[in-house]
Order: sequence, then C-alpha cells, then structure tokens
Amino acid sequence: MDFAEVGAALRSRREALQGELHGLTTRPADATPSVGFGKRVGDGTTEAVERINTTAAARSIAASLAEADRALAKLDEASYGLCDGCGKPIGDERLEAIPWATMCVSCAGGRSGDRGRGKAGSRGA
Repeated sequence: MDFAEVGAALRSRREALQGELHGLTTRPADATPSVGFGKRVGDGTTEAVERINTTAAARSIAASLAEADRALAKLDEASYGLCDGCGKPIGDERLEAIPWATMCVSCAGGRSGDRGRGKAGSRGA
C-alpha cells in the first residue's frame, strides 16, 4: 500500500468535504431572518424543511470530515491500517475501498447498528 497516495487521496477528500460543508453552512445573502409558521403550508414551511435537510446533510459531511481527519492522523502516527476498536489490521480490500476507514469490518458493524443485539444477531465480518 502506497501511503503517499493514501495521504493524497485523504487530503483531497478532506478538501472536497470542507467545500461542501462551507457551501451548506454559509448563509445566503438573501436569506430570510426567520421562518414563520402559519396555518397553511407555504413558503415558511418549505424553507423550514430545507433548513432541516441542510442541517442533516451538514452533520453527515462533518462526520465524514472527522473520519478523514482521523485517518490522516493515523497516517502521521504510523498506525494507519490498524483498527481503532480492536487494534487488529484492517483488511487491504476495505482500505482500498474506503481509505478513511479506521475500524475493521467487525468493529465498524458493532458500532453502526448491531448494538444491543448480541453476537447471535450481528452481521458476519
């Protein structure tokens, strides 16, 4: 694995994510100061829904940015490719597909949706 290429790809992803986040969080010059809610569905309701969607997208992008930052930090620490959860190596195939991965498949699966199900209900690695 070429760590220089991985670092370049992660920095490129980070830059793209920062641009997306900036675009979502910069207030437009013509933005209304507040959203009004009335008895009818109208412009205020539409704008409120758009703001909710924008906030959700910004949170998702911020989380992706944090993942890229962590992967870059692991490159600097010489621990890139080792799982943050169990310390075991992350598979090369996973790192090729998701260079910002900081957890192996087993640990990432346990973190994202298998909580509380126990081992019998968890997805296979």
